[in-house]
Amino acid sequence: MADGRREPPPYGRDRIRGSLGSNSPYEGGRGGGHPSMRGGYPPHGGPGGGASYQTQERRPTWRNPSPGPSESRDAVPSTSAAVSTPAFSTNVHEPPPQPQPSSSGLGNIGRPLHRAAGPRRRPLADTLRTRGPDAPSKHGTTGQPLQLQSNYFKLLKRVDWTLYHYQVEMVPPCASPRLMQSLVNEHKKLLGGFVFDGVQLFTACKLSNDELVLHSQHDRTGDKYELHIQRVAVVDMTDETGIQVLNLILRRAMNGLNLQLVGRNLYDAAAKIPIREYHIELWPGYITSIRQHENEVLVCCEIAHKTMRMQTCYDILRECQRHDRNFKDAFRRAVIGCVVLTGYNNKTYTIHDVTFETTPESTFDTKNGKISFLDYYKNKYNLRIRDSYQPMLLSRAKKKDTRSGDSELMALVPELCQMTGLTDSMRSDFKMMRAMADHTRLNPDRRIERLETFNRRLQTSPESQEVFKVWQMELDRRLVELPGRLLPQEMIFFSTTSNGVQAGENADWTAHFRDNPMFATVRLSRWYLIVPSRCQREAGDFLNCMITAARGMRFEISNCEMVPMPDDSPGTYIRTLDAIINRDPQMIMCVVSNSKSDRYTAIKKKCCVERAIPTQIMVQKTITPKSGNVRTLMSVATKVVIQMNCKLGGVPWKVKIPLNGLMTIGFDVCHDSKDKSKSFGAMVATLDHDNRGTPKFFSTVSHHSSGEEISNYLPLNTVKALNEYRREFGELPKRIIFYRDGVSDGQLQYIYDHEVRSLVEKLGQIYKSAGIEQDVLLTFFIVNKRINTRFFDHRLNPRPGTVVDNVVTLPQRTDFYLVSQSVKQGTVSPTAYNVIYDTSGLKIDHLQMLSYKQCHLYYNWSGTTRVPAVCQYAHKLSFLVGQYLHQTPSNMLEKKLYFL
Repeated sequence: MADGRREPPPYGRDRIRGSLGSNSPYEGGRGGGHPSMRGGYPPHGGPGGGASYQTQERRPTWRNPSPGPSESRDAVPSTSAAVSTPAFSTNVHEPPPQPQPSSSGLGNIGRPLHRAAGPRRRPLADTLRTRGPDAPSKHGTTGQPLQLQSNYFKLLKRVDWTLYHYQVEMVPPCASPRLMQSLVNEHKKLLGGFVFDGVQLFTACKLSNDELVLHSQHDRTGDKYELHIQRVAVVDMTDETGIQVLNLILRRAMNGLNLQLVGRNLYDAAAKIPIREYHIELWPGYITSIRQHENEVLVCCEIAHKTMRMQTCYDILRECQRHDRNFKDAFRRAVIGCVVLTGYNNKTYTIHDVTFETTPESTFDTKNGKISFLDYYKNKYNLRIRDSYQPMLLSRAKKKDTRSGDSELMALVPELCQMTGLTDSMRSDFKMMRAMADHTRLNPDRRIERLETFNRRLQTSPESQEVFKVWQMELDRRLVELPGRLLPQEMIFFSTTSNGVQAGENADWTAHFRDNPMFATVRLSRWYLIVPSRCQREAGDFLNCMITAARGMRFEISNCEMVPMPDDSPGTYIRTLDAIINRDPQMIMCVVSNSKSDRYTAIKKKCCVERAIPTQIMVQKTITPKSGNVRTLMSVATKVVIQMNCKLGGVPWKVKIPLNGLMTIGFDVCHDSKDKSKSFGAMVATLDHDNRGTPKFFSTVSHHSSGEEISNYLPLNTVKALNEYRREFGELPKRIIFYRDGVSDGQLQYIYDHEVRSLVEKLGQIYKSAGIEQDVLLTFFIVNKRINTRFFDHRLNPRPGTVVDNVVTLPQRTDFYLVSQSVKQGTVSPTAYNVIYDTSGLKIDHLQMLSYKQCHLYYNWSGTTRVPAVCQYAHKLSFLVGQYLHQTPSNMLEKKLYFL
């Protein structure tokens, strides 16, 4: 992509922000925005000290000054990439909207074939096509047929239009996105419906000639321009460019709904739901996308909610001043990294730092001379800032801005910045989250009503109708109907001799543990219970419950040795653990007084990194009986006993998988909570030699130094799992099923080129060295649970085991959706499975049923999970390492599920 870069234009985004000098060739000073700091931090000055924000005609590269403790967290490196952020327009009756990041990919449309004046864009890879024209059918037949609805609307085309791609070059060159838009808009009658990004033009109708020269004139200065338009290609509506243009059209049509863009999505501020008890508001909104599916262009619409706090950054400052002696550091901790909304321009900003040396009385330069922040907001927005001595918030430019050669800091007034999102303390407030859930967890019936209301608003808005008319499109008023199938219920086996029990309609078999043993257990004879002295009575009662529960599941637990401690400080736990570990225990249980992370981290680091001892940590509140009735702890004790058996190497239950020699692998990534530039990739493999045996497990963690989610260690870690399989069973697995989580659509091509191909090559070498000449039987799934697709079964939630592999799937993929869970509140979320590599020879029915079976094997929950068990294990392991250990665990624990 470096070959597509060039030096940034002399004015860049200055025209949009209204910060050009008077000698600018374009009168852009009207644009609203924030005063910005260029060339680093401003000169320090107290109130009235005249701290000046310098604005230059040509923007200098932003350089990070000597960072202080709070400034070094998010240092943004300089960049010379010249990729601008022009506006888009599909309706020339109004000024074009400013581009904003969105799920539709606003502002990234391919790469022109020739150099042209104005901004350049990064090249985009085409959508990964993993399904050939002669591939076998991807529509399964197993299961009970269903007729479902989904949160999609058909895009009805009145004519069979095609998208034409042209390149535009302006003579003389023009660097102003707004001016370029206005020059092209003069020819709206000739162009019809169009999308223009400053270099590339996409039209619904073919122009009269493949090469045209149009003439435009600046309506204020009278400057004349020539528009050289050259045809490039016809756009395939299933590739990345076509998808993005469709999304731009849809976003433009939604402008008529008077929604507010917050972050990436649109929200209805007028319909906000106040929860005054907790000083928050919920803004309802919509997440939309449009693309070519199997046979139709479909619009997906999902209901979303944005949490807005009824307090400004200034309110937080006052709280810090009242309650903290060092209020400056407290305020920094409270706001740095938070996203705020500025109501006067309806934009969001991430706070990167706070400067107490600069205040609203400080001044910055404009083309008309110096002006203070107080006067700027008074003149520009008619806003009066009450406290002229408050500090200023600093927000760095977003990536899309820095690509144009920009590097700047924007100064924000705390008094004018509304806080968004939730703090950790808010998330831990059960009552508040419950109050929010009453509004955000919509059952299928309410969700369908909201979707139909959205459709009606879109159909009746004049502005929306104008956009659809220009592009000769029409939106269907009904939700899409599609076929689905309900897979048979799975049988849960608690022993090799039992006939098994059905998982049930809700896929929950917790009650069956009362009458059945666990499939395989490991006798627990040497273990210790570390407990603070004040918790001994609760710990003793819970221990008795555990022994009773274990006896019913044929799990032998000997009485442990209870080790009391005088206090519950992390240091005391470490000293006690050091003394116990020398006695070679099988397991150590620790009772902690609360959920503070420092204590949990100290215990896990000692037992997972320095030594290799499985541990079970219990919070005092969890083991305290309700109303003094010890029997209320039996449910918790049963789950803990199952968990402890798994950590020792036992297996609670199995499902029938009629494939011998199978190795199932899951992979996920978690970022380091201390250092965002680091991440950890965890791989967990289940080793099954035959269906009647006890499965074995293998896990490993790799450190990613640059914070990426792409793993260069994936082939190496897979080879480790193969070697472990060969040590256990004396041969290599006959078949490998790989479930890869944590991948977005934009990374699919990279995953295929770097992970899958290198994995296939490495496996080929291993199998050939073992004398096996045939291709490795490998199936590589991409698993995605962060999707907006929802399904409805007669206005109810689909039952667990519901599969959809038609209508809303994509023609270039072998993909399907699987509903594997049941929920008691809200609408159930399906999981998307995308097969990007498959040499197994299995039918799609087999792959779908195998994936559903895998959702029954997560031993931390006696029910199904949203993703296959190996993916959930990998997530648990990567989360443990990324959040608490911050280093790879001991390889002595590789064969145990110690991370449950």
